[in-house]
Amino acid sequence: MRWIHLLVSMTLCGAAAAQDYRPDFDPSRLKGPVAGPLSEVLVLGSPHLSQLPKDLQPAAVRPAAIQSVIDRLARWQPHAIAIESLSGVQCEFMRQNPRRYRDSMDPYCHDTTAARTATGLDVMQAATEAETMLASWPQAPSAVQRRRLAAVFLAGGERGSALVQWLRLPAAERRTGDGLDAALVAQLQALETRPDESLMIGARLAARLGHERLFPMDDHTADSAMEDRKAFGDALAKAWDNPATKQRFDADKVSYARLDSPDGLLQLYREDNAPGQGELIFRSDFGAAMNEPSPQRFGRQYLRYWETRNLRMAANIRDAMGTRPGERMLVIVGASHKGYLEAYLHQMHDVRVVDAAPLLR
Repeated sequence: MRWIHLLVSMTLCGAAAAQDYRPDFDPSRLKGPVAGPLSEVLVLGSPHLSQLPKDLQPAAVRPAAIQSVIDRLARWQPHAIAIESLSGVQCEFMRQNPRRYRDSMDPYCHDTTAARTATGLDVMQAATEAETMLASWPQAPSAVQRRRLAAVFLAGGERGSALVQWLRLPAAERRTGDGLDAALVAQLQALETRPDESLMIGARLAARLGHERLFPMDDHTADSAMEDRKAFGDALAKAWDNPATKQRFDADKVSYARLDSPDGLLQLYREDNAPGQGELIFRSDFGAAMNEPSPQRFGRQYLRYWETRNLRMAANIRDAMGTRPGERMLVIVGASHKGYLEAYLHQMHDVRVVDAAPLLR
């Protein structure tokens, strides 16, 4: 029997060692460069405007309410803006893998059929043409060039960047021509008023600051089709029924009640970017899921998806920043992502994470 006790002891010691071990290499402590401008990123946690209750959306997206947020972000003068959107190229990859991504394409990928008809370009051709155009983009592009680039962005599945080009056109030049037919003009006009923070804040701010595009940084390649959606959903719903979730719902009720006030939307952004919000979201959502007790470990499957998605989002942001070292990037993302993205980006040697809270005062 002594060998059994010895084996148990060794197993317990191994488990303890695995729990206690902390790597001695911490990239976040090795910041650079020694000379030259810093690369900075500001992660703006945002409510998803499209997911607000329908009766509250008109108050949230009033021009004055949106402008109060844009004005504060503009003070930071970002050189580039990344948004929670899938690139057209990633959507094309997902379309080639319908078995795995059948549940993800409709919610996150946009139909580019009308743009392909108007331009003759498929998604990959359009992505290549957009990059080629931007590589030799003049300082003062003509309306013809902007209309063409807007059409190419739509064909490439980049609606946010297409809207930036549309908004940078003088009002009289926002019309058909140069690849934009009536169907695409109607799409762009609809995007102008769509309750979506990537468009209403990201695209408008980019146009105001003289940017030519937005950088889609979302990632859904960690998604997979669920075989037992009901059991999965029931397990997570039970995990999410906890005091932290109630605290978040109660806070939302207060925030929503004042959306009609002049600073109602701005106050919602202040709360989503306040200290401690990331930990509250963890206790309500991902921490609760991690400890969910189903035999299938549904909560830990969900956590796998969530962490992988955020790691890949952070990688996309870092990749975009790497082509623009020493510049400032604003990231507009759902508030639940903010804590994870800041933590992951903080590990990067050439990235300084900037606190959004002071900017929103």
